[in-house]
Amino acid sequence: MRCVITGAADGIGRSLAMVFAANGYAVTGIDVDSCKANDTRLHLAEHGRKIDFLIHDLSHADEVASCAGALVNGEPIDVLIHNAGISAAGRMTYVSLADQLKVIRVNLSAPTLLTAALLKRDKLKSGGSIVFMSSLSYFVGYPGASVYAATKDGIASYARSIRQELRSANIHVLTVYPGPTRTAHAKRYSVDKTREHKRMHPDELARQIYRSVAKRRRTLVPGLSNSVMAGFGKWLPGIAVRVMARSMLGSSESESQSTVSDLNRNTKGEQG
Repeated sequence: MRCVITGAADGIGRSLAMVFAANGYAVTGIDVDSCKANDTRLHLAEHGRKIDFLIHDLSHADEVASCAGALVNGEPIDVLIHNAGISAAGRMTYVSLADQLKVIRVNLSAPTLLTAALLKRDKLKSGGSIVFMSSLSYFVGYPGASVYAATKDGIASYARSIRQELRSANIHVLTVYPGPTRTAHAKRYSVDKTREHKRMHPDELARQIYRSVAKRRRTLVPGLSNSVMAGFGKWLPGIAVRVMARSMLGSSESESQSTVSDLNRNTKGEQG
């Protein structure tokens, strides 16, 4: 069995690699950071696991095409996990157009293009799974990272739509809506650093994703608190987005200026 994970060199991606390798999968990671990729390779080897890496920057269309070509020439894929992404956070007056476009390319364009290329060449096995990482922001909004939120809404809609197309091919589609996760990337964007210990550990999230793939679930909102927050956003959207605005934009403008961080290095967990 083969599992391909984008953004596998750190954070949630690294945890996913460990979990799937521990369950008998041959894991191929895709990441922009060759140093962290090597660290992850050594980390898995210390635990008797193995991962191979393809080094590609998914913010460039030619790199996405090259990555797709490498995957097409490899073994058929049982599980494809679109985990890599980036965020540009801050008040919109500070977020540059270049940063916004990069977020769109990595978070939305790359997974849709990779998926299309692999499906066109029949590289996803019948009975296999595609996992799309959306965000809790899908339910509650994400003021201060509006373009990020838009891409995560977009990928959720794409997953919902493609699921129907792939039913006849017996390919399962899972959409994950992670909330606050204990990663270096999440800590960087967190306003309240005192709550880091309450964030879900990426290992636990990875285990939940693995179980959801095994059970062929369609959606996963991991953790009780995230499920409550998702319900809150669904039934009281106006209040939910105001709470998120205070959380994300309550700091001074100087602290809210745009920054961009590759989740190819530190994956997911930006929310909250």
